[in-house]
Amino acid sequence: MKIDRVQTKALGVEWLRSSNVSDYPQAVKFMEDRIYHIRCKKAVECVWLVEHTPLYTAGTSVKGEQTQRLSIPLYRSGRGGQYTYHGPGQRTVYVMLDLKKRNLGIREYVRSLEQWVITVLSLLNIKGERRSGRVGVWVDMGGGTEGKICAIGVRIRKWVSFHGLAININPQLQYFNNIVPCGIRDKNLQVTSLERLNINTTLETVDRYLIQTFSNIF
Repeated sequence: MKIDRVQTKALGVEWLRSSNVSDYPQAVKFMEDRIYHIRCKKAVECVWLVEHTPLYTAGTSVKGEQTQRLSIPLYRSGRGGQYTYHGPGQRTVYVMLDLKKRNLGIREYVRSLEQWVITVLSLLNIKGERRSGRVGVWVDMGGGTEGKICAIGVRIRKWVSFHGLAININPQLQYFNNIVPCGIRDKNLQVTSLERLNINTTLETVDRYLIQTFSNIF
């Protein structure tokens, strides 16, 4: 798992980017180690930009087991939420911040993550929106259908955050058909991507917008 430091003026936070697809268990181990050192004041806060090999994760809200046979690995995750998919073409953003230092409660932190993504989408001429009772960022796809373009699942340990969010750029959306993503069964609520919305962009462009807008939100 190769991790590069991103040169940025976003002071006080170390920005990292994996230049190849990352193994999920190794990523969790990295976050566990990093938040420990943040709590001990031995490391600065960190935002890590990742692209995973295809996999599913199950959050703490999942009840029971996944009954459908899956073609890719499923990992139990300590983050909030239910089932989701990670894979190439999706920018996963692991956010390791000292919420106490930033005077952020958990709900305020989650809303800040949503606003961050909404702001990034606006730079791509996409109107991202919140929905009451549904964590994440949504877009109106017309005809009474809404698309979830960003999933959010976080964990807080002694007021340091980890896990984070995932923005769908151009992943293989069919993988979401094998799970109930985020526990949502309404057929009018789908998972979507920038590609499906006819936005032709890259991981690098999304990364640049994430870095550019971070300080305005946090």
